[in-house]
Amino acid sequence: MSSSSSSGIYVSRGVALLLAGLTAALLMVLVALAALYGKCARVQPSEQHSPGVKGTALSLPGGQEQGPPTRTPETAPEPALATTSQDWRPPSGPWDHLRLPPWLVPLHYDLELWPRLRPDDLSTPSLTFTGRVNITVRCTVATSRLLLHSFVLNYKQVEVWGPLAPDTRDATVGRVPVDNVWFALDMHYMVLDLGQALHPGSRYELNLGFSGQVLQDTSEGLFLNFYTDQGEHRALIASQMEPTYARNVFPCFDEPALKATFNITIIHHPGYVALSNMPQLDQSERIDVNGSRWTVTTFHTTPRMPTYLVALAICDFGHVSRTERGKEIRVWARKDDIADGNVDFAVNITGPIFSFLEDLFNISYPLPKTDIIALPNFDNRAMENWGLLIFDEVSLLLEADDKLTEKRAMILAVISHEVGHQWFGNLVTMSWWSNIWLNEGFASYFELGIISYFYPKLPRNEIFFFNVLHGVLREDHALESRAVSTEVENFTETSEINELFDIYTYNKGACMARMLDGFLNQHVFINALKSYLETFSYSNAEQDDLWRHFQMAIDEQNITHLPTTVKSIMDSWTYQGGFPVVTLNVSTGVMKQEPFYLEKAENRTLANHNNTWIVPIFWMKNGTTQPLVWLDKSSMVFPEMQLSDSDSDWVILNFNVTGYYRVNYDELGWKKLNQQLEKDPKAIPVIHRLQLVSDAFALSKNNYIEIETALELTKYLAEEDEILVWFEVLVNLINRSVISDVNNYAIYPLLKKYLLKRLNSIWNTYSAIIRENVAALQDNYLALLSLEKFVETACWLGLEDCLQLSKELFRKWMADPETAIPYPIQRVVLCNGIALGSDKEWDFLLSFYINTTEEEEGTHLLQALSCSKEPWILNRFMEYAITVSPSPFNDTNIIEVVAASEVGRYVAKDFLINNWLAVSQRYGPQSLDGLVWVLGRTVSTDLQVMELQWFLGNVLDEHQRIAAHAKLQAMKTENLKNKKRIARMAEWLWKNI
Repeated sequence: MSSSSSSGIYVSRGVALLLAGLTAALLMVLVALAALYGKCARVQPSEQHSPGVKGTALSLPGGQEQGPPTRTPETAPEPALATTSQDWRPPSGPWDHLRLPPWLVPLHYDLELWPRLRPDDLSTPSLTFTGRVNITVRCTVATSRLLLHSFVLNYKQVEVWGPLAPDTRDATVGRVPVDNVWFALDMHYMVLDLGQALHPGSRYELNLGFSGQVLQDTSEGLFLNFYTDQGEHRALIASQMEPTYARNVFPCFDEPALKATFNITIIHHPGYVALSNMPQLDQSERIDVNGSRWTVTTFHTTPRMPTYLVALAICDFGHVSRTERGKEIRVWARKDDIADGNVDFAVNITGPIFSFLEDLFNISYPLPKTDIIALPNFDNRAMENWGLLIFDEVSLLLEADDKLTEKRAMILAVISHEVGHQWFGNLVTMSWWSNIWLNEGFASYFELGIISYFYPKLPRNEIFFFNVLHGVLREDHALESRAVSTEVENFTETSEINELFDIYTYNKGACMARMLDGFLNQHVFINALKSYLETFSYSNAEQDDLWRHFQMAIDEQNITHLPTTVKSIMDSWTYQGGFPVVTLNVSTGVMKQEPFYLEKAENRTLANHNNTWIVPIFWMKNGTTQPLVWLDKSSMVFPEMQLSDSDSDWVILNFNVTGYYRVNYDELGWKKLNQQLEKDPKAIPVIHRLQLVSDAFALSKNNYIEIETALELTKYLAEEDEILVWFEVLVNLINRSVISDVNNYAIYPLLKKYLLKRLNSIWNTYSAIIRENVAALQDNYLALLSLEKFVETACWLGLEDCLQLSKELFRKWMADPETAIPYPIQRVVLCNGIALGSDKEWDFLLSFYINTTEEEEGTHLLQALSCSKEPWILNRFMEYAITVSPSPFNDTNIIEVVAASEVGRYVAKDFLINNWLAVSQRYGPQSLDGLVWVLGRTVSTDLQVMELQWFLGNVLDEHQRIAAHAKLQAMKTENLKNKKRIARMAEWLWKNI
């Protein structure tokens, strides 16, 4: 693998002295050359001694530091300077590979960081930090070349000492000469060429002094948050090291298996508090050259942990604390939020979550404290750092008057996920990023158990269906989706590791854990996890280690029997992308499996896919749960699943939707289920009514069954009183492909007539609740989740009472904005209020938006402004957006917002064509990528494509024209496919109204 962008810089002490005597003109040349190197890190000559880092001689800007003398080697020749041209590239070597060579094993880090954040100086355009680190390592292979991770750091000192005496780290030892230091930027390596080889089995110290930048616009490495608290502008610093950002903060061995202990020291302004993984050990004072006083906070030694869990925060937050089983839990947040009680829910629930998991696994949380901090802005939502959990405040804070279970359940889920990581990830860490799902999948799965523990009335299976399974089944398919366990060594750059933190790692990983729990009894499942966690505590594990402990638990009992080993079963799921469609012929009992493809082609067979799955078949017959069976071949016969001619004979596969697959039936199987739904829908559990709708529409959309088969399942809906089942029906029946195309309007009166007569009963139930006591829904988490789509559809279908309810709520709110619109339907009510109103309502809402500070609420208001049915209002809206400066809409592309509405998409299209220059100047030429979709949403003929292509040809360069044309052709194909599908839906509706 080539290192196309690697470069290197070499220095020595001798040459440093020579450089010190050069003229000012030569210094200016050096500055210019440094600029040419761009982001390349630099090694600088040592200047003066620094305490705390043995052997370094690091000068920190603005710092006055005195300490013990550095080690004096008996024979340590100065490194020779190697000059290099700008286009120099290293030869091929270990720096070409994503993983470090196994030459050194880190044992301990002494890490000191000094960010220069001052509460009285928040206007600095860039903020620097300095640091130094002693890394104690053990050599495993004789080598005269060292590699460790470093990225966007500058260096002032690089030294290697050793070998260390076996009895103490502080013994006087010699210095290993460092001849050259250079950087392989592709894989973020710092390379040290030594004057002599290190000895296998011996320990050494790497002493490094460095500096870097505190970032402002991203949550990577060390980063800043600016915010307002108690009426003042303030700032804080926090860290995010996962997956590979520790190397942006300090030089290190930045791989999850290279665990070590850490002694962390943070130097900070006395007006701030410093937090890290462990409790504070000591504080002292340091005075810099300007006479400013800084606080030096040291922390206790951490347990063995990977670099990605190193954490720190420097802030002036307040906190609330609780004690759980003798260990302190502190939640830190803005002082305003502390005073308002917004952290109370989090601080009261976190301790019991720890206790629940301690009791479940019979393994105590090993750290003496836990700090949790709520950041005003954190891109990652939450991070599980050992002892210092970092959250975005939206995911942690609950306003004292917010009684909705929906919000509480969300916060509970996020906290549960991060606390779950204290065992899955922190105590036992995956050996390499290939198995990151062992961290994220199990943490995601145990969210479910914790929510059920604290809210036992919530339907566990339905929550998992909506929160986890539903989303990943929409994304996963056999051809392009990746396996849960992915080969990472072949990645060409470190940034690809970030891409592993996706829906497959989290959601599919949780589905794997749930399926495993399903075909084992829970006693075996938990015992296996206990054994796994105990065996690999403070260490690392791979997927096979987990399977081995499950197999041990299986072998120790004789209740649960499997068709093969746990490894064979689970490897069939984790090493291939996609999932199977399991089809049962109820006449013959023949069951087969095949991969689920998007838009299955007639000639595509199982032969196109490498493997089958070993599928656990959980099933129910005539309302009674049946013993588990296994489908471990492409086709098998199960005589017990054959059905008689009786109307009451029916079968459903995948009981409780525990398995990760979709289910199909032959024509008779679907007919039997339809008959049962129409006769007595409650005989089929809610989770399976959801499953039937979800599977049938997904299978019909992708050519496994006819659309008419899915539509037959909706005939019984007049008897359906579960709003979450209605939600699943509506998201499949009424979606953008139905609404967007003008040619689809023929289906509207048919849908209206078909659905309204079935919807009246459940509408009356929920409209009464909304009018009389919406608080009655506060504990019905899934109803709150479903209510918006339900009300939106009822109003779209023209249900008079729905429109009247929207007008009532909007007018009450307009008369008194303190009279809140019920949160679950706020977006729908605002949209309908504007759609049914005039420019009076529109102008009021715009004024309200301009005075709104809440980002989430502002998004709802902008969407509502685009709901007007008046083209002149929408045109005025877009003109306002591109002419007013500064824009009150920040970076939101108002043309795209308008184009999302039914009327707005045509107005936006004309506006864009007539005002392209002004739109381009306002939003930038790159905005066309999004706007091409606006233009193409109704394209269904070559003539329409040509018309749009003609317009685009006048405003785009050649490359952009080619890309836009390809998008338009793809949209035309998709629109034509939808048009055919909708025509068949219309025909069926006509027959069944």
